[in-house]
Amino acid sequence: MPLDKAALDSLRLDREPDAGKYHERGGSRRWRWIVAAGVIVVLALLAWRSFTGAVPVETVTVEAPAVDGAVLNASGYVVARRLATVSSKVTGRVSDVLFEEGAEVEAGQVLARLDRSTVQAEYDVAASGLEAARRNLREIEVRLADARRTLERNRSLVERRLVAQSVLDTSEAEAGALAARLAAAKADVDVAKAQVALSRQALADLEIRAPFKGVVISKDAQPGEMVSPISAGGGYTRTGIATLVDMDSREVEIDVNEAYINRVSAGQRAECVLDAYPDWRIPAHVISIVPTADRQKATVRVRIGLDRLDPRILPDMGVKVSFLEDAASRPSTPRVRVPANAVVTGDDGAYVWVVRDGKVERRPVQAAEAQGDQVEVAKGLEGGETLVVDAPARLRNGSAVELKATP
Repeated sequence: MPLDKAALDSLRLDREPDAGKYHERGGSRRWRWIVAAGVIVVLALLAWRSFTGAVPVETVTVEAPAVDGAVLNASGYVVARRLATVSSKVTGRVSDVLFEEGAEVEAGQVLARLDRSTVQAEYDVAASGLEAARRNLREIEVRLADARRTLERNRSLVERRLVAQSVLDTSEAEAGALAARLAAAKADVDVAKAQVALSRQALADLEIRAPFKGVVISKDAQPGEMVSPISAGGGYTRTGIATLVDMDSREVEIDVNEAYINRVSAGQRAECVLDAYPDWRIPAHVISIVPTADRQKATVRVRIGLDRLDPRILPDMGVKVSFLEDAASRPSTPRVRVPANAVVTGDDGAYVWVVRDGKVERRPVQAAEAQGDQVEVAKGLEGGETLVVDAPARLRNGSAVELKATP
């Protein structure tokens, strides 16, 4: 029996549209799974890198402990106990300046001279007055001597009744008057002498001298300028000629936080390091502790004496001072000081992260109480180690580290 193709075609199912939808849904699901798998792989790689890659850290190098243990470190300045701005006693015009900055001068050495024309004229007048007073005195002395001789003759004549008593009385009166004039003349001479001495001192005051031996650090006036011991004449009058420093009086002044002043005592040994010469250690000692505190800064001033003075030590230089322990109280094992943020405190005690060959090693330490931003370590460090500061929480023993780039 022949097949009816038309009947067979009517019985065929059309699956093409549904098949397309099926393939579209399957492809979309596979794509989502691929993307999710990729994200998971990337996250895993990032997590693995964060735990196994080099951790950026900041480090600090531990300084080797000093042989003499320091109980306190502070900063201050070199000062001179004897420092003076040399000025004149009178107002005048500068005629000569006899020094330059940096010159060493002796006590009493003339530094400058003021114009002396007016004062010299006053001195000449006073000297002339003294000479006149002396000549008047000599005249009265001669006349008094003659009057006394006349008095003696008249007294003899009266006794022999050769002259009247009135003549004797006149001689006595004249001798007494001349004696009084002689006393007044002597007083005039004394006044004239004092006037001359005053004028001579005025001349001496025109020479400005060094009050002590020292070094001139500032030249404050030039010839032709006016100087005065007080501020006068506005900005055209100088109040000083030079600034003089006694270099033998150099010492160090520092302000110590009052919370740590109990570590300082008079006579205590110290060590100074100038900011200009960081490798030069200068032995020193505590002269005294000024018995007052600054309530604004909460500090106490301490004077430090230098055991050896040197021309390199200049006033107003910055200096760091280490107050040293006595030999009896110094620990047998030298201690080191590290930044407080380099020491981590955990449940099992304090420890630090030591960097060696690009990796970190957790090392237990015996640390004392923090002193400001420093911690004293008695055991665990010897000096010279490189420590991690502000250690990241994900740091582990043996982790690779790299120095954090400075922004």
